[in-house]
Amino acid sequence: MSNVTLQIGGRAYTVACAEGEEAHIQALGGMIADKVRTMGAAAQSEPRQLLFAALLLADELHEARAALAAAAPDRHAPALEALAARLENIATHLER
Repeated sequence: MSNVTLQIGGRAYTVACAEGEEAHIQALGGMIADKVRTMGAAAQSEPRQLLFAALLLADELHEARAALAAAAPDRHAPALEALAARLENIATHLER
């Protein structure tokens, strides 16, 4: 187990993580810190800043997933088409 200290909104947060995950956790913390910084919400309370940063990041993730789903072809379509062709072939043989 390892510890990582994240600097977010002018405060330090120590987070435990698995060995080897330190850089990844630092990068994630950096994303949160960037959101808090760009919000310019100094007048808001710390929990509220973190809440809005989390909501903005969750919205970005939602949009990215939607874009990926729209851009990626249905990965099961070729298998379903092959199965449909086999079923049609079987049906043809049964009708004879």
